[in-house]
Amino acid sequence: YTILAADYSQIELRIMAHLSGDERLLQAFENGEDIHQATASEVFGVPLDDVTLDQRRSSKAINFGLMYGMSAWGLARQLETDRTTAGEYIDTYFARYPGVRNFMDYTRKQARKQGFVETIAGRRLWLAEINSRNRQRQQAAERAAINAPLQGTAADIIKRAMIDVDAWIQKQNVPANLVMQVHDELVLEVKKDALEEVRDGVVERMSKAGELDVELLVEAGDGKDWDSAH
Repeated sequence: YTILAADYSQIELRIMAHLSGDERLLQAFENGEDIHQATASEVFGVPLDDVTLDQRRSSKAINFGLMYGMSAWGLARQLETDRTTAGEYIDTYFARYPGVRNFMDYTRKQARKQGFVETIAGRRLWLAEINSRNRQRQQAAERAAINAPLQGTAADIIKRAMIDVDAWIQKQNVPANLVMQVHDELVLEVKKDALEEVRDGVVERMSKAGELDVELLVEAGDGKDWDSAH
């Protein structure tokens, strides 16, 4: 037996592209671009091929930071820069990806109005403090309102994938066992002579576990243990 680890590539950013409908973000995924490199090109105003490793690293912090409601202060700390520079990065990001800002503004507004947000599948997160008079609690609820549809939808998709993969294994007597889920990754124990068959079957089922406007890309590696399967 060997270990197979199948991982969704940048699933939350893909869900953001779907939910926001941002044309530039959708185009980047459709073209198969490195999304962090594409963001660095937009934010730092350099051609795609001229993006440095440091710029890509910074854009990764921006991509994920904004998704989790990070402020300019928080981004400044993470990038080890000043608040003004971090604020300029955020402003440039939203100027290049206006659909993302519109999605965030609309989500906060809807959350305040109805008291909850939903995943694409309709699972709800209730936000008791979205209209709190305590500004800190209200801001925390607003961050959750933006993040929950992204992480929640990713959770829905991986759970659907788990069900589909397990049903396939049981029904077809596939020589593999579903061992565990780690975030957006499924880990299986697979008989070595069936590795490629199982890899193809798992990737196919994971790719079809959610319907988005962008492709659900799955990367699968194998090895003697979980570490070496990456």
